[in-house]
Parts: sequence; C-alpha cells; structure tokens
Amino acid sequence: MARSALLNIMVQAAQKAARGLMRDLGEVENLQVSLKGPGDFVSAADRRAEKVIYEELERARPGYSFLMEEGGAIEGTDKTHKWIIDPLDGTTNFLHGIPLFSISIALEREGVLVAGVIYCPALDDLFVAERGQGAFLNDRFRLRVANRKSLDLSVVCCGVPHQGRGDLVLFRQELAKLQPLVAGIRRTGSAALDLAWLAAGRFDIFWERDLSPWDIAAGILLVREAGGTITDITGKPTMMETGNVLAANSTLHTQMEKLLKP
Repeated sequence: MARSALLNIMVQAAQKAARGLMRDLGEVENLQVSLKGPGDFVSAADRRAEKVIYEELERARPGYSFLMEEGGAIEGTDKTHKWIIDPLDGTTNFLHGIPLFSISIALEREGVLVAGVIYCPALDDLFVAERGQGAFLNDRFRLRVANRKSLDLSVVCCGVPHQGRGDLVLFRQELAKLQPLVAGIRRTGSAALDLAWLAAGRFDIFWERDLSPWDIAAGILLVREAGGTITDITGKPTMMETGNVLAANSTLHTQMEKLLKP
C-alpha cells in the first residue's frame, strides 16, 4: 500500500518512540535483578515515549488537540482534530521483559476516527488503517477479520480483571459460560495489540471491560476497516464512552452478544 501523508506522520512518530522503548526494554531486563525493581524506570520510559510522539505530531500538525494516557487532555486551537495516544500499551508485559506491548496512535476528526496506527516494536509489526481505505500489516498485507462462524472453532481473546480493577466475579461468570464452547482463550496483556490481531484474523473474538479511549481508539478503526464488527458489550457503538468492547466478525459478534447478556 502507498501510505498517505497523514499515516506517514503517525508511523514516523510511533517508530521514533519505539526506538527508545526497545533500548529501555533491555534496561528493564537488567533491572529485574535489582532490589528496587524496574517499576519507576518503566514509568519514565512510558513518559519519554509519549513526549516523543507528542512532539512529532505537534510539529507536523500544529494546533491539533491531544488525549494521552500520561499527559491527559490538551486542547489545541484546531477544535476539529484530536490525537488519541497510548505510548506503551502492555506496561506490565514491558515491566517483566515480555515483548508483547504496543504503541497506539489514532486521529479523530469531528468526533469520527479517521486514522489509526498500532506498532509492536519487539515483533516489528506495524498495523495501519485509514477510514474507507482498509487496514494493512507492514504495508503489504491487507487485513481481514477471520471468517469462522461457530464458537467451537474460535479462539477468544479477553482481558482479565486484577488487583482491584474491574469486576472479577462478573468475568468469572462470563468465562464459565464461554470456556466450554470455544476452541481456546487467550490473554496477551495489550488491548491495542489484541484488536490489531483480531483485525488480522489471528483472534476470532475479543472482549474486555473498563478500557480507556487510548487503549482502543486505533484498534476500533483497524477492526472496522478489516470488515469486523466492534461495539460495546450491549451492542451499542459507545465503546469510547463505556470502555467495554466486543469485537468479532458479524456472525460471532451476534453469538457473543447473546452469551454475554446477563
């Protein structure tokens, strides 16, 4: 595919931030043996990556607004455009030297997602999408969601509540209903990467609650441009507001929506 100027800007920002994260990943692995541990170092790595992305995008498109995991909301002079950024999705994986983490950058125009980039530096997997133009992996492979039609053939990806975050009782109830019906269940630790992999057909279904807009914005567009259906868990297009996400092809989405109803 030939990238647009807009996607080029986003990709360059993600790749520049990724170089720092990969250097920091090596340091994190060395810090694992220290008494203090790498937690403070990883928080600093997160902030450094976000600063790089912010500066690159602000220079290329001055005046656009920002919504960022670390820096919060920054209102620009251009009220119609907003960057939505997660500089390190999968922080716990990064903290433990697990190479499943990603950078997520999306652009919203007048409230509509129009471009998205998800980059996994450790695998050098670059997922991009532009509204109406399709979704692609590494500029070569057009993405399509998997075409499986039954739960028994499907691999399901999910998030797992932990350490006081989320409704663990509800998750266990849903898991108990789903587990006997599907081919497998996976948990990677990066919601942005989960949605990218679903768009690429690697996962058949994804569901998770209590996510933030920067976790899912780019992934929402990737899934849509790959022909998938993505809503909140009740079937409404309010994922960015509720933080609850269900994604799959249209057939499996309908089956999962019924299964997850209380």
